[in-house]
Amino acid sequence: MKDMPERPTGLFDARYRAFLETVSNVRAPLHRYCARMTGSRLDGEDLMQETLFEAYTKIETLDDAGRLKHWLFRIAHNRCIDFLRRRGARERAEGAYSDDIGAVAAEPAASDAHRAIERLVRHLPPKERACLLLKDVFDYSLEEIAELVDSTVGGVKSALSRGRSKLADLPAGPKSEPSRPLDPETSRLLRRYVDLFNQHDWDGVRGLTSADARLRVADCFDGQLKDSPYFSEYERNPQKWILEFGAIDGEPVLLVLFQRGGEQQVAWPVRIHVDGGLIIRIEDFYACPWIIGNTGEIDLTVWTGPAAPHGA
Repeated sequence: MKDMPERPTGLFDARYRAFLETVSNVRAPLHRYCARMTGSRLDGEDLMQETLFEAYTKIETLDDAGRLKHWLFRIAHNRCIDFLRRRGARERAEGAYSDDIGAVAAEPAASDAHRAIERLVRHLPPKERACLLLKDVFDYSLEEIAELVDSTVGGVKSALSRGRSKLADLPAGPKSEPSRPLDPETSRLLRRYVDLFNQHDWDGVRGLTSADARLRVADCFDGQLKDSPYFSEYERNPQKWILEFGAIDGEPVLLVLFQRGGEQQVAWPVRIHVDGGLIIRIEDFYACPWIIGNTGEIDLTVWTGPAAPHGA
C-alpha cells in the first residue's frame, strides 16, 4: 500500500506491541470475520495482521477512540475484498450485484445458528457473505453494515435477503471444503522436515530451507529465518511437544501438539511455503490461539505415522 511504512522486521517494535495489547479484545472476532470471508483460518490470520498494522500506521487519523472496533472491521473488510478480488472471485461473485435491487428481507437467523452460518457463507458472493456475517453473527445494525461495506441500507437489506435465501436452498449437511493436495515432492520434503524437527536436528532442518528463507512468528518476529532464535525457542520449551501433519478446514498444515492430561492436544498450526524443492517461508501461529479455538467448531485433522498422505 502506498504511503504506508514497511512492517517492522526482526523483533516487533515496542510501540506496535503496545498497540496490539490495546486491541487484544478485538483480535479474536476480527480473525473470525476475516477467516469466514476468505474461507481460510490461516489466510484470515494474515489479513487480520495486515489490518492491525495498517491501523497502527494510521491511528492518528481516528478521531473517536470509541469507534476503534468499527474502524478495524472496516479496514478488515476492505482487505478481505481485495484478497477475494486478487483471487479472481470479484467478477464472478459480484457481477450481478446492484444496490438498486429491491427485496423483502428474510427473517434473520436465530443466535444458535451462528456456527452454521459461518460454515456456509463461503458459498455466497463476497457482499452477501459480509452482510450476513456482520448482521447475523456480529450483530451490527443495518446502518453500520452499510458504512462498512460501502453500500446503502436498502442494498444491505437486499444482500441479506438474497444471502439468506441461498443458504436456505443449500442441501442439508454440505460437505467440507475439499483438501488442497500436495504434490509428492512437497509432501516428501515436509515429511522430512517434520522428522528432523521432532528429532531436534536443527542443522538438518536448516538444510531443507533456502538461504534467504523468511520467517513470521505472529507478534514476535518477521524477517529472515537465519536471523531468528526460532529453533532454539522450541528447544528451550519445557513442555513435551511434537510436530505432525494435519489440515485445518481442508488446508494442509503442520500442527504443534503438546502432551497434556495423558493425550496429545493441538496447540497451533505452522504453514510452510515450498518452491524449487526448498522451504522459502515459515509462518508459525503460536501466539494465535483463536485459530484453533474450540476444535469442535472447525474441520481439524491430524495425521500421525511415518508418512502423510499426498492429499494432506
